[in-house]
Amino acid sequence: MKFTSTLASLLLLASPALADPVHGTWKTAADDNGNYGHIQVTDCSGKVCGTLVKSFDSSGAVLESENTGRQIIWDMESDGGGAYSGGKVYSPDRDKTYNSKMKLNGNQLAVSGCVLGICRDGGTWTRLN
Repeated sequence: MKFTSTLASLLLLASPALADPVHGTWKTAADDNGNYGHIQVTDCSGKVCGTLVKSFDSSGAVLESENTGRQIIWDMESDGGGAYSGGKVYSPDRDKTYNSKMKLNGNQLAVSGCVLGICRDGGTWTRLN
């Protein structure tokens, strides 16, 4: 009994340590139209993924978007040192999916990607929580 409760306690204490530092809610850089979104970044089967949870226009007013609830980031893997690659990022303003990479630096996340040899800087996202 004592072993089981000790093991359970250790697992509970270890869980936060297993969370990837990129997990949380991020405000995207403004797109070509000045719109931006909030992306909830989480774990999806051991890889990093992110879902658009809210969209805003350039004035900060909430937008009703067909992309709300859509997965924007998927299959991203940590390369260590705050670098992520191997995944995809969908850009709603261009309706394109990019082979992407991300670089975490504190509360800033630089996002970039390429499709058919054309690369795009997705800007720097800011952590909300």
